[in-house]
Amino acid sequence: MPIEFADFGKRLVLIAGPCVIESEEHLYRMARGIRDAVGEFVFKASFDKANRTSVGNYRGPGLKEGLRILAGVKAEGFPILTDIHEAWQAEPAAEVADILQIPAFLCRQTDLLTAAGRTGRIVNIKKGQFVAPHDIHRAAEKVASTGNNRVVLTERGSSFGYNNLVVDMRGLKTMRDAGWPVVFDATHSVQLPGGAGAASSGQPEFIAPLARAAVAVGIDGVFVEVHDCPEKALSDGANALRLELLADFWRSLLAVDGVVRR
Repeated sequence: MPIEFADFGKRLVLIAGPCVIESEEHLYRMARGIRDAVGEFVFKASFDKANRTSVGNYRGPGLKEGLRILAGVKAEGFPILTDIHEAWQAEPAAEVADILQIPAFLCRQTDLLTAAGRTGRIVNIKKGQFVAPHDIHRAAEKVASTGNNRVVLTERGSSFGYNNLVVDMRGLKTMRDAGWPVVFDATHSVQLPGGAGAASSGQPEFIAPLARAAVAVGIDGVFVEVHDCPEKALSDGANALRLELLADFWRSLLAVDGVVRR
């Protein structure tokens, strides 16, 4: 069923899927596998990963082919989230995606934010690793300047020295107090950017405890990259949650969320 902006706040929303479209068959397998594990959720996958560490790393099938594949997944009833990297991509992506995502490295790009806003779709802004929690609302205001107030802010960790990220749980409340729904990205927050030299590495053992802590603070959604075989993933496998762990992971978060909402 489609995702509504009002769902953020009514319930804990799960956004889950592989980092990038690896193949059409794999994408359908992941979407169905995640649905079997958790039920209702928003499926995420990128048609292009334009910010890979190395020029030789896999980026995805590209806009045209990627949107064709995502449209097929959407036809099976899955709400879709995907990234855009340039303003001209907003309109074609909005024809398929329910949520347009602004990557963390691009969260201050005014033309990109306003182009996403003009589509009328929900816009999820990843807070850049270099942006303070009390400043990211200015990016939301750029989207809202188009008349589209359907904006979500996502925390994905802050740079902490070289090749490391840290999550300041106080920031989740700060972001939420600005008036926008807040999502916690549990997998990019454990990424070690460039930690593997030509690629990023990660610490997936911290995905679950950080996610539980974030839900305990009081948030509106959880973002998690999921893969059936992270060691073979073409992007971000080092910080992905293994599909077989997802059901228990989500049950634990719903239990924490239930306590918080009571």
